[in-house]
Amino acid sequence: MSAAATGPAAAGAEGVPRVLLRLLDPRSRPDPYPVYEEIRAAEPVWVPHRPVVVFASHQACAAVLRDPRASNDRRHSLLHRQHGPAGGSAAALPPVELPSFLFMDPPRHTALRRLAAPGFTPRAVRRLVPMIRELIDDLLDEAAAKGRLDGVADLASPLPVTVICRVLGVDTGEQGWYRTRSSLLGRAVDPYPAFLGVPAPGLARRRRAEAELTRFFSRLAAERRAAPREDMMSRLLAAEIDGEPPSDEEVVTTCRLLLNAGHETTVGLIANGLLTVLEHPGTLTGLRADPAATAPAVVEEILRLQPPLQLVHRHAREDMEVCGTRIPRGTTMVLLLAGANRDGAAYGCPHRFDTTRTEAAPHLSFGLGTHYCLGAPLGRLEAELALTRFAQRVVGPERDGGPPRYRPHVVLRGPVSLPLRTAGILDRTTPWDAAPDPPETLAAHGTTGRIRRHG
Repeated sequence: MSAAATGPAAAGAEGVPRVLLRLLDPRSRPDPYPVYEEIRAAEPVWVPHRPVVVFASHQACAAVLRDPRASNDRRHSLLHRQHGPAGGSAAALPPVELPSFLFMDPPRHTALRRLAAPGFTPRAVRRLVPMIRELIDDLLDEAAAKGRLDGVADLASPLPVTVICRVLGVDTGEQGWYRTRSSLLGRAVDPYPAFLGVPAPGLARRRRAEAELTRFFSRLAAERRAAPREDMMSRLLAAEIDGEPPSDEEVVTTCRLLLNAGHETTVGLIANGLLTVLEHPGTLTGLRADPAATAPAVVEEILRLQPPLQLVHRHAREDMEVCGTRIPRGTTMVLLLAGANRDGAAYGCPHRFDTTRTEAAPHLSFGLGTHYCLGAPLGRLEAELALTRFAQRVVGPERDGGPPRYRPHVVLRGPVSLPLRTAGILDRTTPWDAAPDPPETLAAHGTTGRIRRHG
């Protein structure tokens, strides 16, 4: 359909289509999918008087992600050049930090990404399995000792930040400090500038958090350059691009990106995954009975159905066409990946949780093409292990209280907390391999060690 389908009759403040205002509305966060369906039905949805277009179909989103003319570099965006990096007056904003490789295009993107890539290959992340398993068991032990379990605060949130801190070689004792600042930076990519021409809420706090993280990693880079260790920052500092070392600024922004992106989306993936398996208790049985076969399929379907990353931006480097729509050079394209993942043209019964899907269309939660998520193998592994161990050790889990409250972020979707009622938590002697009986039966027979009971 043409942009006329979302013309003045459907417009809200300053002519912005009301459906886009609903996308920004925090009340849509628990269930944004009807909004995505409405946008997909009207696709493409243009923002009047702004070089911005929104897509929500699988075909269009996949086409843009694969097209080399669709840039991640905001300097190709007319919107960025007109309104500054945060969507407001450029003169009123502090200086912009050097962008990470996430916001670069080849060849520099490729060169910097290649430096970090060896730490995130499937083979490399498999070497982390013993460490991740130990961390998960430690976290469940702590919850058992407290006598209560919150799926976010006690598992989904602390696990990914601890893992990425260990990979990078930074102090794991400051997790709260990292998480607070990373969460603030996560709002920077919300599409307020694209839709409304204003920064996402919290700009001043976000800039302070960015500066604090930059100073932290700058100090760490100086320490590692003087005394290298067996960690990723030391390897980045010692690496070369075309015979030259990357600049300290590039190493710092790369590490800052890996810390932020390396745990924010995985927190959402695990939290959304816990919600999903609680709604489908048969999945918990499958995870206990055959985790090696079940966990990968469960995580892939959670990524499709409840992705932690809801949308991305791309910018037209030159005039291009997307599924019959002409996109002028400089246009910002907002791709609703979570909407594409539920497109009925790509998936049968798209709103149903189904781990036996055979459709050829890949979900888009990690992107496609040049900017496919570098940390996808690590995120998948952490989610598979966390959900498996939850199924194996947590007895009779149920949500405690009303509907979960969601983060205000538009792009990063997940619950703020997930308090649970359980009959107890089995101790860490519970085997990680297949356990064909439910935890209640195993505990009753004393076959997997002690159970700590709590409500």
